[in-house]
Amino acid sequence: MKPTLIVIGADKGGVGKTTVARTMLNYFADNNVFARAFDTEFPRGTLHRFHPGITEVVDVAQTPDQMRILDTLNTAQVKVTVMDTRAGALTTSLHALREVGFLDAVKQGEYNFALFHILGPSIASLAEIAEIAPFVADANYFLVKNYVNDSTFFDWDPATSQSYFGKVRNAGEVTISKLNAMAYEQVELAGSSFSTFVANKTAAGEPAQHSFTLRGYVRTWQNRNAEEFNRIRLLDLVSGRN
Repeated sequence: MKPTLIVIGADKGGVGKTTVARTMLNYFADNNVFARAFDTEFPRGTLHRFHPGITEVVDVAQTPDQMRILDTLNTAQVKVTVMDTRAGALTTSLHALREVGFLDAVKQGEYNFALFHILGPSIASLAEIAEIAPFVADANYFLVKNYVNDSTFFDWDPATSQSYFGKVRNAGEVTISKLNAMAYEQVELAGSSFSTFVANKTAAGEPAQHSFTLRGYVRTWQNRNAEEFNRIRLLDLVSGRN
């Protein structure tokens, strides 16, 4: 099994990058795929708060922290690495991956590489696609519409969106559906993963008293997201079968 690096990010803030990373980590766990994560929101580490056991907080602009991610891809027992990039750091992170030769190694078949680009509803967010295009020729590139933050994508008429999407013809599309606002808020307050909340446990693994109704909303939402990950064959991607 080749090591896989999955980068989740956007240059625009407030589009729900960490929510997508949390959802993906839950999906891997539910499918018995061991994954580790790097949270580049240094030093705060929002992803680390919800998945502390498998997440390290790093400053991706610093060479030693880049080494903590890339130099361990081959040596780590866990072969799937998820990197949640902080707002505004996606393009600079991709530049770093190119400068150190990682993208060349992907082209040569040494690693699997996937980029989940979280888009906002504005034209400015769509314009990021042109900036990202030079880095994803050999990557599994996915454009993600994330509705969890009430995004409406009001200006995504077919002609406009196609003019941007056409710049990366190998791109796939993923939709993260809206989660009930009260359910999302309660998971945030609990400080646990979505799966832990559904299992009615605390972040420490102790029995909890979460609402049956809110757990149901989260469970249904997770199932929808799992259907999306199944549709794009994410498990095949990380195993190298596609």
